[in-house]
Amino acid sequence: MPAVTVANPLTLPRIPEVLPEAQDRKVIGVTTAPTGYEGEGFPVRRAFAGVSMRALDPFIHMDQMGEVEYAPGEPKGTPWHPHRGFETVTYMIDGIMQHQDSNGGGGQITDGDTQWMTAGGGILHIETPPEHLVVSGGLFHGIQLWVNLPSQLKMTPPRYQDIRGGEVALLSSPDGGALVRVIAGEIAGHAGPGITHTPISLAHATLSPGAQLRLPWRSDFNALVYVLAGNGSVGADRRPVHMGQLAVFGSGDALTISADAEQESRSPSLDVLILGGQPIREPVAAYGPFVMNTREELQQAFEDFQAGRLGTIPAEPHPGHDVL
Repeated sequence: MPAVTVANPLTLPRIPEVLPEAQDRKVIGVTTAPTGYEGEGFPVRRAFAGVSMRALDPFIHMDQMGEVEYAPGEPKGTPWHPHRGFETVTYMIDGIMQHQDSNGGGGQITDGDTQWMTAGGGILHIETPPEHLVVSGGLFHGIQLWVNLPSQLKMTPPRYQDIRGGEVALLSSPDGGALVRVIAGEIAGHAGPGITHTPISLAHATLSPGAQLRLPWRSDFNALVYVLAGNGSVGADRRPVHMGQLAVFGSGDALTISADAEQESRSPSLDVLILGGQPIREPVAAYGPFVMNTREELQQAFEDFQAGRLGTIPAEPHPGHDVL
């Protein structure tokens, strides 16, 4: 069950009915995310695997982290690692993650929070479960999304946005059958708190069994729907989708998402991540933690990292000793 929810969606601002003349976007492809492991060994689904960069632009990569119920001693994170040339968006649906960076930033994201990190010209950071979660175990479920930066912003100074779960814009479908959490960009005139360099919209929607959600969508944005949990269909022709699948839409002004009337007991609703943005339409040279425009820029990023120009790992203070 997502952490950010409401007892009665009908108390929320409602998404207006899409105009009859709006063109429904057709589904041009559905892919199934392969499973793998990230960092020190936490399970992920590679949401964009097998999808062309042209269809994804301005997005680069997305992992669904979990959903997993960790036993005591099992929670894992990532070691210190660099980034340059894009933004990472970590959205915690359930669970807790701590982060720290080479600029002295850090904090904790939990239960509906989002950490929006602009790596820009370069940064080192680490993401780990807090010690008490390692000891106790517990539920862990989230998303990490990589958003590309245009060439003129590749070397912009790094920045953080910590978006609390209570800050997201909460909307309801006209009949109250769907709850929409707007994290960034806007939907039907309602803006989310995330500030983006690249124009995008990012939302998490929960549809009750049998409910349908029809959203107005900017015609100059691409459109993607990733199923976090449950079973349903996408598009006016009701293309079936289930957990771990990504639907890529063609051109148009509106998106249609429907939840099956019958859902599994472990996933009582259809949960989807809805995202789209204005394509950058620039060459992409990506390898490991760097996303640049040319091979030469990638090589420079690796050289800068090895030379310590992307930052240095801060010293960890020893318990019981003052830090000089």
